[in-house]
Amino acid sequence: MSYSGFNMPKKENNKNISSREKYKISLIVSEWNNQITSKLLKGSIETLTKQGIRNENIFITKVPGSFELIFEAKKKSKESKFDSIIVIGCLIKGDTKHFKYLCKSISYSIAKINLESIIPVIFCVLMDKNIKQSIERSGGKIGNKGIEAAYTSLKMMDLNKS
Repeated sequence: MSYSGFNMPKKENNKNISSREKYKISLIVSEWNNQITSKLLKGSIETLTKQGIRNENIFITKVPGSFELIFEAKKKSKESKFDSIIVIGCLIKGDTKHFKYLCKSISYSIAKINLESIIPVIFCVLMDKNIKQSIERSGGKIGNKGIEAAYTSLKMMDLNKS
């Protein structure tokens, strides 16, 4: 994502907000680590609606885990009804190599979908060392990466429409 908590837009241009009501956004959310992904989702939705996206133009799809974000993002990127896709997930490092392979595969695959798609696919998949770090990045002291993903999505849709 291109924003950090201190680099968020302070005030949006009202012209941009009014022109966004027709944008359609797909939010694809992993159910794994739901205590984290639900907060990221909430931050994304609240930000999108405050910035002019109509509730009926936000489409939420839940997938079992973060790896499944890849398939659903690929499928949605081929549909012509969306202006942006945000993938939301959370991976927390354990004691096996599984974390490393998942992080690499998901990052690479979402980047590849972005290269092949005419609509932006925004990456909001936390890849953290522990649950504490995930909590801090999903509404804790570091902020909410779901909010940052929403702002990135808005910016990319505006750029794609200009």
